[in-house]
Amino acid sequence: MQRVRDLEFFKKIKQIREYEFGTFYFFEGLVISEMNEGETFDWSIAEKIIDVAYEVLGKDKPIAYISNRINNYSVVPTDWLKFYKHRHKLDFYSIVAYNTSGLTSVVLEKLFFRNKIRQFSDLEDAIKWSMAKISNQIDLSA
Repeated sequence: MQRVRDLEFFKKIKQIREYEFGTFYFFEGLVISEMNEGETFDWSIAEKIIDVAYEVLGKDKPIAYISNRINNYSVVPTDWLKFYKHRHKLDFYSIVAYNTSGLTSVVLEKLFFRNKIRQFSDLEDAIKWSMAKISNQIDLSA
């Protein structure tokens, strides 16, 4: 199990936001979450993080999101519909899971998330994939 703070990549941090429900790490073009044990990731949490992401990273830049599932928690998959209803956009989404319970909600999330969800068992691999995708997206728009 890998935590963001333990990686060399952590040195590139722009900002950290710690909440009662989890910790969110903001890098250039990338947000990584580590939710707390037993929490439920729902629209009220998502709205807070979306606002912070726009504040820290900007609204018009491509963003990748990694859910680093170091703890067991629930996700409300139908809340992706609210995400799209409010015209939000997430360019790349990946989940790092270290056991089967970490992947449980992925099946349901895939029904509501409009793009592909990448699954990883290694956080560094997820970061490399995400940063490459963001870099390619920026190159294409330049």
